[in-house]
Amino acid sequence: MTSTIGIILALSLIIIMFGMGLSLTIGDFKRVATYPKAIIIGLFCQVIILPLVGYLIAVGLDLTPTIAVGIMLLAACPGGATSNMLTHLAKGDLALSVSLTAIASVLSIITIPIIVQFALVNFADHSQKVTVDGITMIKQLFIIVITPVSIGMLIKAKYEKFANRMEKPVKIVSAVIFILVVIGVIFSVREVFMEYLGEAGMPAILLNVTTMVIGFSLAVLFKLTKPQAISISIETGIQNGTLAITLATIALNNAEYSIVPAVYGLLMFFTATIIIFMRKRLGVKESS
Repeated sequence: MTSTIGIILALSLIIIMFGMGLSLTIGDFKRVATYPKAIIIGLFCQVIILPLVGYLIAVGLDLTPTIAVGIMLLAACPGGATSNMLTHLAKGDLALSVSLTAIASVLSIITIPIIVQFALVNFADHSQKVTVDGITMIKQLFIIVITPVSIGMLIKAKYEKFANRMEKPVKIVSAVIFILVVIGVIFSVREVFMEYLGEAGMPAILLNVTTMVIGFSLAVLFKLTKPQAISISIETGIQNGTLAITLATIALNNAEYSIVPAVYGLLMFFTATIIIFMRKRLGVKESS
C-alpha cells in the first residue's frame, strides 16, 4: 500500500477521534468514580479478555501468520467512536461507553505495542522481516488518537453549543469515512482479498460475537444494569477497525495484515444491528 493511502488512513482516523472528543468532557473521566465496578469490568474485558480470545481463536483455528497477526492486531485496538454511536442506538449507558472508550484509548498506547510484538513473535513468518518500533508506534498513537480527542474536548469546553451542533454531522462523516477506508483497503489488497476472505471471515465474526457475549455475561454476573451490560458488550465486541488498519499499513507496513480488520469492519455492523433491533423490539428501558 502506498504512503499516500497510509496518510489518508491516518487523517481519516484523526477526524473520527476528533469527533469523539467533541462528545467528551472532563466530567466523563470523573465518571470512573461513579461507575467503579462497571469501569473495572469493562476494562478487564477490553484489555485482558479480548486479546486472550483473539489468541485462542488464532491458535484454535490454526490460522496462517497473516490472518493470526490481523486478529491479534484487531484485538489490541479498543472501541472507538463507532462503539459510542452503536451504544447510543442500542440504548446502552452512553456515559459508561464514552468513559471506557477514553480510558482504553489512553491505555492502548501501552497495550498495543505489547500485544502486536507478541503476535509478530508468535505468529509472523520469521522469514519475513517485520519490525515494530514501540516508541514510534506510541508517537503515532499520540498524534492520531490523543491529540485530536484533546482538541475536540477543548472545543467542547470552550464552545459547547458549536460542539453540540457539530457532534452529529461529525459522527455521520466519521461513519462514511470508515466505510470508505474499508473499501479502500479492500481495493488495495484486492488481489489477495478474496483468497483470504473465507479464512478471515470466520475468525473475525467469531471474535466479534464471542467477546460481545462474554462482555454482556460478565456484566450480568456482577449485577450491573442492563444499559451498562449493553455498553460493556459493545465496547468489548466492537473494535476500532480503522486504528487496526492504520497500524497495519503504517506501523507494520504490511497491507495484508489489514485484511482481518477490513473484513471485521464489514461484519461487525451486522451483529450490532441485531442487538439494536432486539433492544428496540423488546422495548427495554434505559434504566434497570
